[in-house]
Amino acid sequence: MNFRQLKYFVATAETGQVSRAANALSISQSAITTAIRELESELATGLFTRTAHGMEMTQAGRELLALSYEILTKIDEAVNIRERASGTSGRIIMATTYTVIGYFLPYHLDRLARLHPNLEIQIHELNRESVEEGLLANRFDIALVLTSNISNPGIETETLLRSPRRLWLPQGHRLADRARVRFDEIAAEDYIMLTVDEAANTTMKYWNSNAMQPNVRLRTSSIEAVRSMVANGRGVTVLSDMVYRPWSLEGKRIVTVETDPGVPSMDIGLAWRRGADITPATLVLHAYFRQAFHTPQI
Repeated sequence: MNFRQLKYFVATAETGQVSRAANALSISQSAITTAIRELESELATGLFTRTAHGMEMTQAGRELLALSYEILTKIDEAVNIRERASGTSGRIIMATTYTVIGYFLPYHLDRLARLHPNLEIQIHELNRESVEEGLLANRFDIALVLTSNISNPGIETETLLRSPRRLWLPQGHRLADRARVRFDEIAAEDYIMLTVDEAANTTMKYWNSNAMQPNVRLRTSSIEAVRSMVANGRGVTVLSDMVYRPWSLEGKRIVTVETDPGVPSMDIGLAWRRGADITPATLVLHAYFRQAFHTPQI
């Protein structure tokens, strides 16, 4: 058992699909599959049940996942002893938005706290317009946002992660076993429209580009409401992998399918005022994210 195997196992457990884990780690699907098979062989037990819609953890898999988090945390701490001893300090005022703080940022805040315990990061959750205004007015040092929504020429961005968008369907839906689903077929279904973080505006852009309109049954700012509505068969939606979870709060299964044609990804990354003086503390944060997302994973 080694670090690589555990890292690939955790990514697969969290995303529910080998393809998503491979995309998140910037490696091949075969590398993920091989690592999981090696783990299962060494442990002499199955860690996942393979289904048409992804990878479902067995009881042994769930137990290993809890242990893997502890192991990887300790390895991370050991590898980064030098960074922790560097004495980096300072305060960063960071702005972010609802989706980013809910589905992306917490893990990285925890890692930054362990790597740089003397670094103070002050978080402000706002909508995009307020984030942009704050950056231009120098109220924020940096922002972590949906860079695919930023268009202000006074703001510079660096995308860290591109999260594909797919069609969400309840398990057993007539379209669930298709490789790809056309927009005219989606238009025939009731549609659950997410509105938070300008999701509705983004959605309508790719619907309009296909010269079609969704049959909107419900508009909501709650991702969990969308998840439950889809899982209960009350409609379908198109959302990104970053906010996808295979189960609703009621324990019902949600599956995903590619759209035909595909739709733009949801891009997450850093933003700052163009030409701004970057503080040493902010440079440390910037370097952390660059290392985490732009360094090839082995």
